[in-house]
Amino acid sequence: MSEQVDPLLDRIGNWLARRLQTTSSGYEPYTPSDPETLRTVMKPGDILLVDGNQYISKVIKYLTNSTWSHAAIYVSGIPGRKTPDGEDHVLIEVNLGEGCVSKPLSKYTTYNTRICRPVGLSGPDRLAVVRYMTDRLGLKYDLKNIFDMLRYFIPIPLPQRLRRRAIAFGSGDPTRAICSTLIAEAFQSVGYPILPSIEQDQRHDPAARRARREIYHIRHHSLFAPRDFDLSPFFAIVKPTLERGFDYKGITWHQPDVAETDDEETAKEADAGSIGSDGSAEPAA
Repeated sequence: MSEQVDPLLDRIGNWLARRLQTTSSGYEPYTPSDPETLRTVMKPGDILLVDGNQYISKVIKYLTNSTWSHAAIYVSGIPGRKTPDGEDHVLIEVNLGEGCVSKPLSKYTTYNTRICRPVGLSGPDRLAVVRYMTDRLGLKYDLKNIFDMLRYFIPIPLPQRLRRRAIAFGSGDPTRAICSTLIAEAFQSVGYPILPSIEQDQRHDPAARRARREIYHIRHHSLFAPRDFDLSPFFAIVKPTLERGFDYKGITWHQPDVAETDDEETAKEADAGSIGSDGSAEPAA
């Protein structure tokens, strides 16, 4: 019976995946990523957080109250995996509808990104984390998890304390994986922490106790959100512009010429003249 049900759920999940991968219009990154700059800064084991523009990205950002909707791990290179243009595949990630795949850095050229680096991770453990991810290339995406999350795609506001619980669902099938879970498991396999161990709050603040229990719950279900790498006290935020050396004195600021200044003044005068003393619109004199 389960053999008949699973293919049906997969078909439903694939249909949902196509719908959820619809991109949002009007997305514009504040600081677009430069693949060459990222390549010179990133190290194996670094996490690349991404501010996605798909419908599911909005859902994840809402449920986790975060800017980041996706996470990939940098592995430096995978033998035999390149783009048609010859660019190396250096990221491993779990994508909706694809599963665990490798991608080039150029994929995220037009997105806001953030690098999170595990501090103090030893060389052998760094290699073990990378090997853990490369060994799992080809795993399926947990489409049953998407089916579970469908109830939360209805635009009904959820209290903030319940949002993270809303993503704590999954089939538990070891042949499948979801977003940040596989990366979290890779670090757990070498005993590297992502979020600190939080003891039971003894204060009399119910809201604080709920928040602490919520983080504890998510961690023990091995369902980490991209935001957790950003919040972790064990991952450093790496900014490429600073790593490569930053001198603010070297910035060339735009200096408007006389013509631009005159045009701006003329526009301001025109706007001022279009509003009468009584607040009604009237032509400028």
